[in-house]
Amino acid sequence: MDTQGIYCLFREDFSMKEKIKLCLWLAYINLFISAFTFGGGYVVVPMIRKYFVEKKHLFDEEELIRMAAIAQSTPGAIAVNMASLAGWQAAGMAGLVISGVCSVIPPLVILAVISKWYAAVAANTVIAAVLKGMQAGAAALIVDFVVDMTRAVLRERSPLLTTMTVSVFAISFLTDANIAAILLVCCGLCAGRVWFRKRGEIYG
Repeated sequence: MDTQGIYCLFREDFSMKEKIKLCLWLAYINLFISAFTFGGGYVVVPMIRKYFVEKKHLFDEEELIRMAAIAQSTPGAIAVNMASLAGWQAAGMAGLVISGVCSVIPPLVILAVISKWYAAVAANTVIAAVLKGMQAGAAALIVDFVVDMTRAVLRERSPLLTTMTVSVFAISFLTDANIAAILLVCCGLCAGRVWFRKRGEIYG
């Protein structure tokens, strides 16, 4: 493949040297996050915020929140979806492919090793204690990100978004409602809000 063909896979506002450096960094950081992030896919979100938003400034917090909503709403593991979206936002199609592949490799390797000695690992009290500690740390990371997301919603000063946040939390906490159905309703309400606002601008 020629240089121009490779170039088209990346964002056009980076030089070739910057693109290669960014792709190497994306491969490293996604391998690192995927290998050392325990406690479920949602833990990946605050990790991406730390490295992509706070350290590298590849996109802002608002964009991260939008990506988290898309990753949650689309089929597949949220960790892989989130890594792929972050890669796309950082380096276009090449970033998406690199991030998606590198986010899958560590779990596959770890699961392959664990499955070979599953009985011994499952019965080991030390490993069980370590996993409990990881769960506590993961819960703290998730709570931290949820607090930041809630602040971002409240900054919008939108009665609809504020009511939706509180209502969805109460429904999901107190009932066994289908999460997909809740997300569809929220998406429909927000889409309707935008449509009515634009219609008002046209006919106002």
